[in-house]
Amino acid sequence: MAYKILAINPGSTSTKIALFNNEICDFKTTIKHDVDEIAQYKNIFDQYDFRKEAIANPLKQQNIKFSELDAVVGRGGMLKPIESGTYAVNDAMVDYMRRAVRGEHASNLGCVIAKEIADAQNIPAFIVDPVAVDEMDDIARVTGMPEIERQSLFHALNQKAVGLKAAEDLDKSYKDLNLIIAHLGGGISVGIHQKGRVVDVNNALDGDGPMSPERSGGVPLGPLYKMCFSGKYTLEDIKRKNYGRGGLVAHLGTNDGFEIAKRIQDGDEKAKFVFDAMCYQIAKEIGSGATVLKGQVDAVILTGGLAYDKYLVKQIKARTGFIANTLVYPGEDEMEALSLGALRVLKGEEKPKTYQ
Repeated sequence: MAYKILAINPGSTSTKIALFNNEICDFKTTIKHDVDEIAQYKNIFDQYDFRKEAIANPLKQQNIKFSELDAVVGRGGMLKPIESGTYAVNDAMVDYMRRAVRGEHASNLGCVIAKEIADAQNIPAFIVDPVAVDEMDDIARVTGMPEIERQSLFHALNQKAVGLKAAEDLDKSYKDLNLIIAHLGGGISVGIHQKGRVVDVNNALDGDGPMSPERSGGVPLGPLYKMCFSGKYTLEDIKRKNYGRGGLVAHLGTNDGFEIAKRIQDGDEKAKFVFDAMCYQIAKEIGSGATVLKGQVDAVILTGGLAYDKYLVKQIKARTGFIANTLVYPGEDEMEALSLGALRVLKGEEKPKTYQ
């Protein structure tokens, strides 16, 4: 049986939509949103009608009718910690997203828009592996400050999808493998996948792990808290230094990998040094993950947009090649991952989970 699935993925300055006929993508587009237009909205849910209308227009142009759909799947947002899988969107989920309990993020809109479209057609709405997926071992949560626990917030959708792809290529079950998966994009998360569970992962949103093109990663606390109380910076300034204006953009003034690669090719020694430092930190994070698995690693996997960079891949492999064979799956097809999660439920291969 053929199932038509509409996938919706709201991002900070864009909204991606795609129509799938089973595994085949019939239509895909990215709707760019003007930064100034987005900036006029005080919070994410103020953008709701704007985003919904932006989705409707290209679908209408393609003569895609909601009445033809079998399901709608949205990008999952910053929900409370949940296990991985495909979830049916319910009122409890929508309410949690509206209140933005764990913070504002464009992906919070995904499930809400999906549910409204699906309810009008009396079809199911789903989310798949949101950033809030939490399978961490308790020992991985402990820090030296009892008031603060490490949290699981990472690129779960892509990491889980790539883990399944790697298992297929290795002709094994994902649940039988130990993998270290590094998602390399604007944010970088390195997940330790032990027999189908991400038992540890750096919080890519909160200043944990390696620096990235636009995030600071972990920094020494002493100088940081002195900055915080120096009177020179507001809380918002410090947040931006961690998220959005940290990492490569702080050092080099850009988070554009292509521009940085060109600078390196043109002999820019500073660009090369800072980029090499990021590669060093990624490799170091992968190496620490190997200790969690006690050296029993079936593969190291590099994915995300930066994995297209051959120089970066070479730098990381040079430091981590002794751990295990390295597999590279550049880019991230989040739309495919969303649709496949919904399709598995529609075909009866998985049962949808309930958000409570």
